[in-house]
Amino acid sequence: MRGFAATLRGAFAEALTNRRAFGAQVALMFGNDLAWCAFWVLFFDRAGNLRGWDGTRALLLLSVFATSAGLTLGVFANVRHVGQMASDGRLDAVLALPVSPLPHLLVRQVRTVNLGDVLFGLGLFLVAGDPDPGRFGIYLVGSLASTGLMLGFLITAGSLAFFVGSGETGEAGFHALLLLSNYPADFFGGLTKLVLYTVIPAAFVTAVPAKLVDEFDPGLAALLLGASAAFLAAGWATFTFGLRRYSSGSVWTQA
Repeated sequence: MRGFAATLRGAFAEALTNRRAFGAQVALMFGNDLAWCAFWVLFFDRAGNLRGWDGTRALLLLSVFATSAGLTLGVFANVRHVGQMASDGRLDAVLALPVSPLPHLLVRQVRTVNLGDVLFGLGLFLVAGDPDPGRFGIYLVGSLASTGLMLGFLITAGSLAFFVGSGETGEAGFHALLLLSNYPADFFGGLTKLVLYTVIPAAFVTAVPAKLVDEFDPGLAALLLGASAAFLAAGWATFTFGLRRYSSGSVWTQA
């Protein structure tokens, strides 16, 4: 645990060396997120309430998404590259260290641009989420559970590269999850909706936490936490078993 904390501190220190660039990146991400907010506000202004969703709840969804995606891709930036590193044989340096390889790998790189998403998500909730202590607590726990889901899913998708020999599985999973998480799951039906609650857990990433902030349901909250734990366990297991099939690429660079 001490090694994990030291690695994370070093990654943050390295990422924040250029404060001016950090500010520009955060501003850029704010602009991108505001565009999504404008889209949903205009959409629901025309469509009205649609399958239990309105503009206010859509903004809750975006606040959870921005926070959890920012934590996942900002603090644990290497999660997106696990598959490519495995297929290219670039894990040698990590495996040579006296630390657990997966946690060290995930926090070895911090992407400051995605930290802007975290700030935006928090700000959006405070402005548009009708915050009170209870709602704020649910938002925080829901966002952390969403972060766990994203981490677990992306680790699992990336770790499939150990078995199929291609890092494209991780990249495909990344794009599918981020695209589908931007939309309320109730907009879909049939097999697609089933997929959003199972294979690609986009519904648990955003729609479920947003619903819980508005209408807390202990059963649904337990299901969200269980899904987060299950995907994290699946990611850890897939990566661990995949390491047994790993072939060195003799690439001794820091991940």
